[in-house]
Amino acid sequence: MKNIWFHKDLSIDQLKDLGKETMTEHLGFEWVEVGENFLSASLPVDHRTKQPYGLLHGGASCVLAETLGSVASAMVVDHTKFICVGIEINANHIRSARHGKVIGKVSPLHLGNSSHVWDIRIHDEEEKLICVSRLTVAVLPRRK
Repeated sequence: MKNIWFHKDLSIDQLKDLGKETMTEHLGFEWVEVGENFLSASLPVDHRTKQPYGLLHGGASCVLAETLGSVASAMVVDHTKFICVGIEINANHIRSARHGKVIGKVSPLHLGNSSHVWDIRIHDEEEKLICVSRLTVAVLPRRK
């Protein structure tokens, strides 16, 4: 697949400031890689992201997935003309994670004029599948 980003030279450095003073900063979200048609980021499995059983909280997986998909959509469009907002997310929790970090990778399933659909796969550090998620994003004209 060809380079999908609006700015073809998209880099991790350009993404770093997007999460300042947000939930992702609080949870320890970190950008890992930018490819021609994917983004990846990590999230620690620690006191901020675990549920009472000591497992990665399903909501933390959804935060990782939604952030990856929403940012990916925003990087596909012309910011002067469009905004992107998530309208639906689902997540299938395949396996638990208890420590270390998880890494999510987002790639497009559909990039239309008015909607995007993203596939997000979250793995642990041993590359075992933790969660599969799908995010649908509306692409809306920016109000003038």
